[in-house]
Amino acid sequence: MKKKGAMEDLPFGDDALVIKVAGKMFALIFEEGDIPGINLKCDPALALQLRKEYPSVKPGYHMNKQHWNTVEIDGSIPEMEVRKMIDHSYELVVRGLKRSDREWVQSL
Repeated sequence: MKKKGAMEDLPFGDDALVIKVAGKMFALIFEEGDIPGINLKCDPALALQLRKEYPSVKPGYHMNKQHWNTVEIDGSIPEMEVRKMIDHSYELVVRGLKRSDREWVQSL
């Protein structure tokens, strides 16, 4: 939530917290069983690399599996690595915004 322009939303009900920037989702936080998870946007080549490197990174659950990863927050991935994945997702979404929205985010 410390990202510029980040806002919470619950468009899918109380079980899935969506984090958006300028109306575009960059993270979806949920709990599947006892393990929390987060869906994050990702460059397709990096998405494949992360899935090979970390068993708890899988193709995006209920998302475009080429552009989204589901990261199970089970302690197997170092916190700094998860933070880098969140940063990457945010940056991809901001980069894809309309110029006016991107300029608004950058002005914050």
